[in-house]
Amino acid sequence: MTDSLSATLGALADPTRRAILARLAKGEASVNEIAEPFDMTLAAVSKHIKVLENAGLVRRGRQAQYRPCALEPGPLREAASYLELYRRFWEQNLNQLEAYLAQVQRPRTDTKN
Repeated sequence: MTDSLSATLGALADPTRRAILARLAKGEASVNEIAEPFDMTLAAVSKHIKVLENAGLVRRGRQAQYRPCALEPGPLREAASYLELYRRFWEQNLNQLEAYLAQVQRPRTDTKN
């Protein structure tokens, strides 16, 4: 069994699934509505949605025969928290690099002639 963070990151690894999430961030949509901009079959889009659903990123409702998909933001918060640690790490390293470059690029005042 995969942990939830791994499932989330795995689901986010695919650009089509990220595009589906971006669409669902605007509001609920049917599979047909989600599939509109993609050059793929409904079955292929449904498979992508199933991966997102298994990762907990999407839930499907049921209103008579209409089964809207909706974004579930919880797993994205967990992934964002995890990635935040690394953002801070890279910011600190870049700040140190910036300070080092400023130091080595500073004009030297050479008193020897």
